[in-house]
Amino acid sequence: MMSHPDQTRPNDNHDPFYARMVMVYRYGSLAFAAAGLAWAVVFSFMGWWGVVALDFAIVASGLAIYMLIRRGHFAAGLLAGQAALMAIATTMALVMDVPTAEYPRVSHLYLLVIAALGYLNYQRARSTAQLVLIGICLAGFVVFASAPLANPFMVAMPDNLRVGGTWANAAMATTMLAACIHAMHAEFARKNSFRRDLTAALWNDEFRLVYQPQVDTAQATIGAEALLRWHSPSRGEVPPVEFIPEAERLGLMPAIGGFVLERGCQTLADWARHPELRHLKLSVNVSASQLVHDDFEKTVRDTLARTGADPALLTLEITESMLLTEMEPIVARLERLRETGLTFALDDFGTGYSSLAYLRRLPVQQIKIDRSFVHDATNALRGAQLVKNVIHIGRDLGLDVLAEGIETPAQHALLSAAGCEYFQGYFYGKPMPLAQFEARVAAEGGEVPLAGNGAG
Repeated sequence: MMSHPDQTRPNDNHDPFYARMVMVYRYGSLAFAAAGLAWAVVFSFMGWWGVVALDFAIVASGLAIYMLIRRGHFAAGLLAGQAALMAIATTMALVMDVPTAEYPRVSHLYLLVIAALGYLNYQRARSTAQLVLIGICLAGFVVFASAPLANPFMVAMPDNLRVGGTWANAAMATTMLAACIHAMHAEFARKNSFRRDLTAALWNDEFRLVYQPQVDTAQATIGAEALLRWHSPSRGEVPPVEFIPEAERLGLMPAIGGFVLERGCQTLADWARHPELRHLKLSVNVSASQLVHDDFEKTVRDTLARTGADPALLTLEITESMLLTEMEPIVARLERLRETGLTFALDDFGTGYSSLAYLRRLPVQQIKIDRSFVHDATNALRGAQLVKNVIHIGRDLGLDVLAEGIETPAQHALLSAAGCEYFQGYFYGKPMPLAQFEARVAAEGGEVPLAGNGAG
C-alpha cells in the first residue's frame, strides 16, 4: 500500500466515466417511473386496479432509486434498482405474461438485462449481494424460459393488448440488452486503456513521491512518510486508491515498490549531506505482493548499499492484512532485514482481528494507530479509552507509537496527554513535494530553505 485515505480523498465524481454512469442511472430511474405511470393510466381506464397497483409500485421504485442515487448512495441505489426490477419482471412473467399457444412469454427477457447490469456493477464494486442478484436473475430466466408456470393469479389480457405488449417488451428488452453489451465493451476498453497507461507509467517516469510530515509532541518535524502519486499525461492526477489495486492485480507492485524504495533511500542519502536534514527519518509503505516476493530481501539490502542510505533512519510500513498467509517465512525475512538496522512499523494498527498476536510475533518497533480510532477518540468516551489502551500496550511492549490522521488540535492534545509521542495528519501538513518539505524543516531550524535535491 502506497497511500492512505487521510492523504488522498478521491471522489468518484471526478471520474468522467463514473459521472456519466451516475447520470444514466438517475435519468433511467426517472424514465422507469414515467413508464410505470403511463401504464397505470392505461390500466386505470380499463379498471384493472390490481395491475394499476403494480404500476404504482414501479413508479415508487423508480423514484426511490432516483433519490438514493441523487443523495450519493449510488451502490445502494443500484442494488435496490436491480432488486425492484427483478421483482417486477418476475411478477409480470407469473401474472400478466403467462405463455399461450398464440403469444410467448417475453417479460422474462428483462431478467437477462438485469443480470447484465449487475455484472457491470460487480466490475465497478464487487459484492456478494450483487453476485446473488445476478444468480437469481439467471436462474429465473431459465425457469421462465422452460416452463409456462400457470397459476390461479393469472390476469387474462385482451388479445390486442397482449400482441402489442409482446412486441413492445421484446423490442425494449433486446434494446436494453444491446445497450448493456455496448456498456460492457466500453468498460472493458476503458480498463484495458487504464492498464496500458499504468504499465507504461513506471517506464515513462510518471510516478513521483510526496512527503507528509511526521512530528513529535512539540509538533517539530522528525521525519516524513513517502507517498506515491501518479501524474498521467492523459488522465491527470490519478488517485492511489484507483491505481494501487490495479497495479497489484497486474503484478506491477514489486517494480513500483522498488521504485519507491529507491527514491526514498536516495532522499535519505541526500539528507545525510545536510546538517539540518540528516536527523530526519523516512517511512515507506511495503505492498503485499512486494513483501512476499522472493527478491524482496535482496532488493532492500541492495538498495541500501547502492544509495548509501542509513538504515537506522528508514522505516518500512507493513499492514497486518498482508500477514494472513505465509506468516512464518515473512517473519523470518523481516527478522533478517531487521539486522541491517532498519525499522518496521505495523500500519493501521487495530483494524484487523489479531493485532496483539502479531505484535508478539513480528519484529516491529513501531505501531501506527489507525485514523478511525483517532476520529472516534474525540467523539466518544469509549473511543478515547480505547486509544489510550492501545498507546499503553505499545509503550509497555517497548514500541514507538505514532497516531495518523490527526486533523484537529483537540485530537493532538488528547493523544499527547495519553502518552503518544509521534503524530501524522493534515493538522501538521498535507503531503507535499520534496522541496516544500525540506523548506519546512529548514524554516523550523531557522535555516535558509533548500532548493530540493531532486530525489522525489
